[in-house]
Amino acid sequence: MKAAFILYKLMDNRRDNEDPTKGRDLFKLLWRGSTKACPLCGQRKLFKKWVYMERNCPCCKLHFERIEGHWIGAVGINTIVSFLLLVTGLAIFFYATYPDIPTGRWIFWFAACFGTIPILFYPNSKTLWTAIDILMRPIEERDFETGKGNDFVNIQEVLPSQVGENL
Repeated sequence: MKAAFILYKLMDNRRDNEDPTKGRDLFKLLWRGSTKACPLCGQRKLFKKWVYMERNCPCCKLHFERIEGHWIGAVGINTIVSFLLLVTGLAIFFYATYPDIPTGRWIFWFAACFGTIPILFYPNSKTLWTAIDILMRPIEERDFETGKGNDFVNIQEVLPSQVGENL
């Protein structure tokens, strides 16, 4: 994995005393993250099924969960995007139907439509948060280390009865 880190450092033309976003195409990094691709190399095959994400990028070997609790940021991004879309949709609906704003079944339609957004946006929020995290905390050599075991993150691997055994 040291070779991947050295290659990344050669491609990265930033200096330590410069602005952290210089030398990196900010839009490209965020676009890759928002389209379920690896923010560094653009590899697209990161998900198995809908919720199982590989621990490391198959191409550049970037470890996606860079620190413990990394995915809390992805949950935050997912919540923010979902609420922004809900508020925007409701504002447009209220503006278009004012002064006789219909209620009743329309509220249930909005709830059904916008209740599915967090589910649909879930994988995108994980890779987008990884891109934002790379912008906030520059890449280090340890970020290319591979995890042990299965390559896919499965939150159901550990049974609740086994939690105490791992402490």
